[in-house]
Amino acid sequence: MIKTILTITGSDSTNESGIQADINTITSLGAKALSVVTSVTIQNTLGIQDFYDLPAEVVSGQLDAIINDVEPTVVKIGMIRSSDVLQVIVNALKRYHPHAVVYDPVLFSSRGDRLMGSEAVELIKRYLFPLCTVIVIRRRESEALLHDYIKNNVCILADSAEHGYANDFSSALAVYLAEGLAADKAIEKAHSYINRRTTKADRLQGRSGELYNEFIARVEKDYLQSSDVAHYADALNVSGRYLAQVCRRIAGKSPKNIIDSYQIKGLKTRLASTDDSIQQIAREFGFANQAHLSKFFKKYVGSSPTEYRRRRS
Repeated sequence: MIKTILTITGSDSTNESGIQADINTITSLGAKALSVVTSVTIQNTLGIQDFYDLPAEVVSGQLDAIINDVEPTVVKIGMIRSSDVLQVIVNALKRYHPHAVVYDPVLFSSRGDRLMGSEAVELIKRYLFPLCTVIVIRRRESEALLHDYIKNNVCILADSAEHGYANDFSSALAVYLAEGLAADKAIEKAHSYINRRTTKADRLQGRSGELYNEFIARVEKDYLQSSDVAHYADALNVSGRYLAQVCRRIAGKSPKNIIDSYQIKGLKTRLASTDDSIQQIAREFGFANQAHLSKFFKKYVGSSPTEYRRRRS
């Protein structure tokens, strides 16, 4: 009879983690994946930008609907961000008594962002940990979550920069527990699965590096005509939000900061190499007037264009 694994966690649009990755791993190992979504994430290969946490009653409805009907063999739990949702899950586990429970606490994103509040952490330690067959945890998260907790049912993984590493491991572990293996043997087989699975090089790659280079080339070409981020986002056929994400990830600056830096560099060159008036230069660079240019220039350089020109002469 085919084994059923219920995964309770958030979504991941990249399929590298969360519900989508759980379904892939569980299915590839020959089990049937069932799912309950706790949070919908807005994310891509650069990381998570935002969350929509489903209300506790919606999570409860999902749980009751699937567990009453299918009675999954093993439950695998991932992202829980609210105390109300935690309570709903704890109640379901106590009521339905699955064969095994695997918990992969998602305390930090792969980029290091904190995803769970302190109150939820304390409640998880008090109410969820005692119901778990195995807790799969990254080394950096063990200090925040374990402390003096009895660790005989804890599997600590080395920290990995690879998005979805612990997620895939814990999903595989859930399948092996569903097959009736003891926890230590299931952990051993899950490690073997991780070691032979798809390598990092084959995992999803975004276009951020390519886009950043295209953005810089466009700025070099257009900065005299436009300092508007929307102009560049439209030209590159991406959202301003994604462009900002790319620039901050690669250069540590906003798109506007980068555009402004090109304008300042160009202004300095013009001020030092021509006798044109400040008003003429302001028009050339698309400023409404000389005062607007002076305010912009002083913000970045610390002096007015006239003072800068005087010092350079």
